[in-house]
Amino acid sequence: MKFKILVFTLFFSFASFGQKFKLIEGDVKNLKGITSYNLLFDYQNLMVDKFDTEEEFLEEKMKKRDEKGTAEEFKASWFSDREARYEPKFIESFNKRFEDNEIVVSKNNTTSKYTILVKTKWINPGYNVGVMRQPSKINADITVFETANPENILYKASIDKVLGNGAAGFDYNSGYRISESYALLAKKFANDVVKKANK
Repeated sequence: MKFKILVFTLFFSFASFGQKFKLIEGDVKNLKGITSYNLLFDYQNLMVDKFDTEEEFLEEKMKKRDEKGTAEEFKASWFSDREARYEPKFIESFNKRFEDNEIVVSKNNTTSKYTILVKTKWINPGYNVGVMRQPSKINADITVFETANPENILYKASIDKVLGNGAAGFDYNSGYRISESYALLAKKFANDVVKKANK
């Protein structure tokens, strides 16, 4: 069992290492010197797993839970996890890369001159049934623009299949797994800002 966990951990580490942002517009160097960002999240037109729409995914998952009476509970948690899990995890993961608060992201920051938009395009929730598990994955775009002039884009990039799983295999909840994908997304973006924008 320990060997299986070790193999999975190594696979996860190598897979995570290989994921990089693909530049769409602007340059990460344009972010040099910015110390504060407003943060927005967008889930519109989200695709989930193999389904064409989020609605199709929810319909399928709720059917399986109808007999147990947990269908509506699943649907409610699917949406509430965004503000309760994904977004706080992104914020925490990004900000902790800057222990002296030299760069800070936060929601509803009305005084920040610049805004980061995290657009989630695709989610695979993954699964964990004890003997078998699959990490969550997300595809996302990150856009940084001038808050007062959104057409002034400083940086926009995409990244695919950002993995997420819990430590030691105790990630039976899909919301928890997905939140770890957002944590890794924030870490990768913060690392790019540190390594490239501040050169």
